[in-house]
Amino acid sequence: MKETPPIRANSARHFASGLGSGITSAVILQPLDLLKTRVQQSGSSSLSACWRDILRSHQIIRSLWRGTVPSTLRTGFGSAIYFTSLNSIRQYLEQTVTRNASSALPMLTNWQNLASGAVARTFAGFVLMPLTVIKVRFESNLYSYSSIASSAADIRRREGFRGFFSGFGATAIRDAPYAGMYVLFYEMLKTKLGSLAAPISSSIDTELPKMTASMASSINFASGILAGAACSAVSNPFDVVKTRIQLEPSQYRNVGQACYKMVVEDGFRSLWDGLALRMSRKALSSALAWTVYEELIRWV
Repeated sequence: MKETPPIRANSARHFASGLGSGITSAVILQPLDLLKTRVQQSGSSSLSACWRDILRSHQIIRSLWRGTVPSTLRTGFGSAIYFTSLNSIRQYLEQTVTRNASSALPMLTNWQNLASGAVARTFAGFVLMPLTVIKVRFESNLYSYSSIASSAADIRRREGFRGFFSGFGATAIRDAPYAGMYVLFYEMLKTKLGSLAAPISSSIDTELPKMTASMASSINFASGILAGAACSAVSNPFDVVKTRIQLEPSQYRNVGQACYKMVVEDGFRSLWDGLALRMSRKALSSALAWTVYEELIRWV
């Protein structure tokens, strides 16, 4: 029997781990994503109004998890492509086999972490852009699509192929800095928290002390929460602009025009719509995704 080439096996492992982590976070946190989209879709929307609208529904659970299928497909495969690409880039850049005490991943310089996260996220975002547009429209109450196929057909008929890439500019501007800073902060925090949690040893051995699996998971999760909250706050304006362009491309044509229109009509504050929801959702989803991903890599 032929052995699987190491590089191919390694990529398959990271793809499967990324897929599992993405699906897990997407399903659990879909209600936060839906509420964020509703709040961002209009300058007059508010969290309390969106919540009241959902409570009036006959099927509250179903309403909160509306759009879960496209969201799961987008986040699952997006995470799979992202983590596989990120691993390939990091392996290429890696100059040392040193490992963080809580990490199953290679350690790079700050600039390498920043660049690898930005490039991998932009690539994954472009590949999954059609699903992202469909996901956002499912979550909004401006459309009443019954299936992914019907939404795809409607977008193709009304806006052409270009409609599937509405808001890509804003998405790239949002995701590249976010992902780059996230990987940078995540790795820095893991190192810092790991050194604080590591038991004091009198050994002259220079290697990092062994860490229990539960401690490693806790450090990774805490690092993910902090990094996700900080990065989502910085990139929120581009997330709001992206949502408007994807929901109403006829009114919001590009990043510059959409940003100007929002500030003039809804005020500067509209660029921060859904901030609390996004910070909560991104902090939790990133922490879940990265912790599950690292645990699956470690387990495999």
